[in-house]
Amino acid sequence: MPEVSLAALLPIVAPELGTLDAQVIEQVETRAKYAGYLDRQQAEIDRARAQEDLVLPDTLDYACVHGLSNEIGQLFATHRPANVGQASRIPGVTPAAVSMLLVHLKKAALRHSA
Repeated sequence: MPEVSLAALLPIVAPELGTLDAQVIEQVETRAKYAGYLDRQQAEIDRARAQEDLVLPDTLDYACVHGLSNEIGQLFATHRPANVGQASRIPGVTPAAVSMLLVHLKKAALRHSA
């Protein structure tokens, strides 16, 4: 609620704190305003970290990864990354290519489990 300030709320909810420095109040208000965005960003970071360690099978045929350009497929085949993190750090590999690789791995895992 942009019309409500921490300075106005403090005397009501925490009178024992007295008056706080204006910079402290501004920092707390800023953190409160952006908390949702920061939480989503942190969740995305956590998801990316978990995917980085995902092992790529030695037998993976990159030509079979749907939507992957020939150039990116060739880069993967040449470098033979051990996991998704290594694949994402190959020069020229785009985030979209890594996403396609992840989708391919997920579909393969679903087919294998079925």
